[in-house]
Amino acid sequence: MHLQFQGAARTVTGSMHMLTVRAKTVLLDCGIFHGHREEAWDRNRTFPFEPSSIAAVVLSHAHIDHSGNLPGLIRQGFRGPIYCTRATQSLCEVMLRDSAYIQERDAEFINKQHRRRNLSLVEPLYTVDDVESTLPLFRGCEYSAPVEVEDGITIRFEDAGHILGSGSVALQLRENSHAVRLAFTGDLGRPNLPILRDPVFVGDPEGTDYVISESTYGGRFHSPVAQMASQLRDPIRRACERRGKVIIPAFSVGRTQELVYVLHKMSVRGEIEDIPVYVDSPLSVNVTDVFRRHPECYDEETRAILAAPADNDPFGFKRLTYVRSAEESKLLNDRKGPFIVIAASGMCEAGRIVHHLANTIGDPRAMVLIVGYQAENTLGKKLVLKEPVVNIFGEPHEVKAEVVVLNSFSGHADRNELIAYLQQFPRSSLKQLFLVHGDLDQAEKLQTGMRDLGYTATSIPARGERAMLT
Repeated sequence: MHLQFQGAARTVTGSMHMLTVRAKTVLLDCGIFHGHREEAWDRNRTFPFEPSSIAAVVLSHAHIDHSGNLPGLIRQGFRGPIYCTRATQSLCEVMLRDSAYIQERDAEFINKQHRRRNLSLVEPLYTVDDVESTLPLFRGCEYSAPVEVEDGITIRFEDAGHILGSGSVALQLRENSHAVRLAFTGDLGRPNLPILRDPVFVGDPEGTDYVISESTYGGRFHSPVAQMASQLRDPIRRACERRGKVIIPAFSVGRTQELVYVLHKMSVRGEIEDIPVYVDSPLSVNVTDVFRRHPECYDEETRAILAAPADNDPFGFKRLTYVRSAEESKLLNDRKGPFIVIAASGMCEAGRIVHHLANTIGDPRAMVLIVGYQAENTLGKKLVLKEPVVNIFGEPHEVKAEVVVLNSFSGHADRNELIAYLQQFPRSSLKQLFLVHGDLDQAEKLQTGMRDLGYTATSIPARGERAMLT
């Protein structure tokens, strides 16, 4: 038995790990890599293995950096089952279709510019047709229920508390007389986040031999969840005073719903000016519908709110408008502030948020609120770093808008929360802790913290590195 780390190794995006048992290989996640455009296009199109050789995929959750290259895998020959929670299956139905649509439209937009400059044309990573070939392969699973993936590989999902349907995975592996217990955290959420249940520990009662853990914020500390409302309220008030637009890049799954939830509560309490809020993403509209269909993922507070009359709906308060059409989206560019636009993608790499930034970033009255993790070399990261000029659609734009970064909205556990979770794995049985899904500096800081606690067998695998499961 062995693992080979093919994505999200010493970086955050493109989660992908190969597990081989009894000469059968199962893929843990199959995400899109975000980064420099040319590097990303090359890595996302070229798998470091033959896709038809993969027996199955075990998917931790629906975020595109974990699920987004499944249609590419199918396009190149994979035909096996894809195991995930039922909520993840529902989300992927809308997210992968949206991903394909955005890639097709963005390729068209870029090619218009390339034709004018006599540059080479680009192609989308995959198409909507490829997604339609992918969806029948999904196998929705219940939380806490063992499922046999292959002979010698049994899995069990537990709620990771990161987004709707997110799962940490316990894997029971057997080859001849040799048995191994492996845990894959996926992306871990934070305790007490709105809407979702808290993370559930995925360790085996008899101990766990190997753990693959995320390390996104392995060296950083978040503001308390209780400060979400105040952190959001103060910048919005500031933008309203100067009658500016507030542009919020946000993942369509999880972050958008959390923002709407908190804005709803602030609106009810009269804490912010009564201004329009636009969720400018057809995907977010569809995802919110999926949220309503999976109350098994909610915490008690959210269940109680949803059981109340319709005018208390946290996903649909009176000043909130869900924007579906591109025509409606374009009209927002000419609308005078103040108002709020929440749009995908969360790292500002594709979709309508890029157009909003292109039209707004040069306005000193405007504000860009960053509420989620931004991977290296993305437009979102450049905004976080306060670069004075950024390229959008290949054109330089001077950043005059105020950029505000909020970290209480993070859907990832911080250093203390990661350590508290990982400490639940008994040192006596743990042979190796692998830290993935984190920039190298963050993984190293978490590694130091775990070693200080006695977890000396902690490593940070490089891309392509192989580890035997003895």
